[in-house]
This record gives sequence, C-alpha cells and structure tokens, in this order.
Amino acid sequence: MSRPDPSLVELLHKDDIGAFDTLFKKYHLAVYRNILKITKDESTSEDLLQEAFIRLWEKRMQLDPEQSVAGWLFVISFNLSVNYTRKKLREQVIHKELFCNHFQQIGQDSTAILNEEQYYLLQKGIEQLSPQKRKIINLCKLEGKTYEEAAAELKISRHTVKEYLSAAMASLNDYVRKNASHVAVPFLLLVVNNYN
Repeated sequence: MSRPDPSLVELLHKDDIGAFDTLFKKYHLAVYRNILKITKDESTSEDLLQEAFIRLWEKRMQLDPEQSVAGWLFVISFNLSVNYTRKKLREQVIHKELFCNHFQQIGQDSTAILNEEQYYLLQKGIEQLSPQKRKIINLCKLEGKTYEEAAAELKISRHTVKEYLSAAMASLNDYVRKNASHVAVPFLLLVVNNYN
C-alpha cells in the first residue's frame, strides 16, 4: 500500500529519495499532460516536467504536509509552461498574434503568473466543495485525468463525473469571484477552467 502524500512530504523533509521517487511515479504523467496542453511540444514538455520535479526537490523543506502536492506541482508546472511559452513567443516575433489568440484573458500583465496567494485562494475554494466534487476536481483538474479515468477510479459513470465537475467549477468560479479582492480574477478563472 502506498504512503499518503503528507507522509511522503515528511520523508522529503528528511531528504528521502524514495519518497521523491514515489511522488514522481504518482504525478509525473498528470504533470506532463498539463504541461503539454500549454506548450504543445513533447520535448519541451519533458524538459519542463524535469524542471518541475527538480523544483519539488529543491523546495522540499518548504512544503507543508497538509497542502496538496498535486496542487503544488500544478502551480509550478503551470508557471514554468507559461514562462516558456512567453519566452518562445517573444523570440518568434509573432508574439502579439499568438498572445492574443491563446492568452487573451491573461492580458499583458506581467504579474499574471499564479502566485502563492492565488494558489491558496484556489485551495480554499476547493476545500469548500463537497468531498465528491473535491475528488473530481483533484482527479480531472490537478491530476489531469480524463472523465473516463476519473469515472473508473470513482466507480461512477462518465456523465456523472462531467455533471459533478461542471457543478464544482461553477462553485469554484463563484468562490473565486467573491473572495479575490486584489487577486487577478480573470486570470484565476482562466486557470480554473483551463484544464478540461
């Protein structure tokens, strides 16, 4: 039986390579899928995946065992992917055209990268959901699983997963709108809705 994430984080604090390997095996595929959705490039996605897990190791002492490792990896990989994409766009001269097409909702605000405050707002919003909706958000949004994979894991129909996810996203959007006073609301909502 595999150890729960909080226990693995505590082992990471003790420089346990085995705990790191377990987290890598558990989340690397989902993180890779999420990166690939942004970069659209397999080789780049593999590099950014490695970078995300290097950051996990480097920041292991700062990880809170009570916070979601999947969520932490989601934020780091999202930031790395957006940074890479921005750099690539600048280098290719077609920055404006692609920026408008793919990042219209983000705008040109250099503070658009998801910061710790925004991450905790999302985390708090997820915590307000029912246990079943929380599971589906974690599976479909943070772990990058398809409706079919989530349905198989939860032993419910694909349609039920879709319905729960839709209701959960509506609740989460509502929570973000009500509680994001000085956080970039449009950007947060884009992040929340980005991974289908």
